[in-house]
Amino acid sequence: MQLSSLLQRFNEPETLKMAKLGRELRAQGFDVTDLSLGEPDFDTPDHIKLAAKKAIDDNYSHYTPVAGYFDLREAICLKLKRDNNLDYTPDQIIVSTGAKQSIYNTVMSIVDKGDEVIIPTPFWVTYSEIVKMAGGEVIAVKTSLVNEYKITADELEAAITMNTRLFMFSSPCNPSGAVYSKDELTALAEVFKKHPNVFIMSDEIYEYINFEGEHQSIAQFDFLKKRVILINGLSKGYAMTGWRLGYIAGDTTIAKACEKIQGQITSGATAVSQRAAIAALTGDMKPTDIMVEEFTKRRKRVMKLLAEIPGIVCSEPQGAFYVFPQVNQYFGKANGEDKIGNADDLCMYLLNNAQVSTVTGSAFGEPNCIRISFANSLENIEKGFSKIKEALAKLK
Repeated sequence: MQLSSLLQRFNEPETLKMAKLGRELRAQGFDVTDLSLGEPDFDTPDHIKLAAKKAIDDNYSHYTPVAGYFDLREAICLKLKRDNNLDYTPDQIIVSTGAKQSIYNTVMSIVDKGDEVIIPTPFWVTYSEIVKMAGGEVIAVKTSLVNEYKITADELEAAITMNTRLFMFSSPCNPSGAVYSKDELTALAEVFKKHPNVFIMSDEIYEYINFEGEHQSIAQFDFLKKRVILINGLSKGYAMTGWRLGYIAGDTTIAKACEKIQGQITSGATAVSQRAAIAALTGDMKPTDIMVEEFTKRRKRVMKLLAEIPGIVCSEPQGAFYVFPQVNQYFGKANGEDKIGNADDLCMYLLNNAQVSTVTGSAFGEPNCIRISFANSLENIEKGFSKIKEALAKLK
């Protein structure tokens, strides 16, 4: 049976693959500790759930506009002004079924076959695969642990060619937790000023989970704003992963292009989720603040637990809820028939021998690392790291 060659261009997300393998082991009776998925272990706040219940009672059960309800797009504009001092109008907002679809719409709107797309490593697993789906060429720019896995202006300048079409990055970053300061973004913006044909996709889905202070967006630079496509959503900051609600903010031309593409794929996002999103964006932020306080405690504990494991080097994340340690000290070691040749092997070893799910760094463009999520309870984090430490100690 011959299927489309498109399927050969891209890979299954390693994050979802590891979660699936973990579920399979759990179904067999193993006590699997999940430190792989980027999903807050908090429930959606009550005021958001109440808005959803009201939406059902008010019969929000019909098709929605492709771009999203107008009053939701207004609420997004209010949020962007309130939190980021960015001015957008509702016609510059497109609401999608999750930020992943927003990214897909963006790439498909901009990238043609052969176009180069610069992505600093480490990057979220889906960036590169969507570019491949569009027929673009991924230009992965390797960043360094010394620079906290953030691309510098010089590295960016060196990577841009006459074929560069798009630059994709996230701040806070999944998987490294790196957060770009205003000075760092200013330096990158000055490079982009010299290259007016390059678009910038700024993924800010972890905006609220920031341990260093005020979030900075590259869309703040007026001379760049028409070329910036800002990606955000409700999943991380409001514990609304299953509600599937993301959005872009960008120039009207980009917004219309994304609307056209989305109209042939999913049409409008779910009605009830959109009504709940309005309550989230305009309502009480205290539940988010409480969640971030808990992530801050977990980050502190995780860094201490990592320090107790020999041979691991890791920078402290400034945002998001992951650590991204270098684990190459364990490459070449073995425990009986289990031989560790790379990060992929190490993750499978931890899953099968320690019953802890993590994600290989190769999926994020950094093959010497693994991603460990602390979007889980402190109890499970303690248990998971204890099992990791014990399993790694057996490698000789």
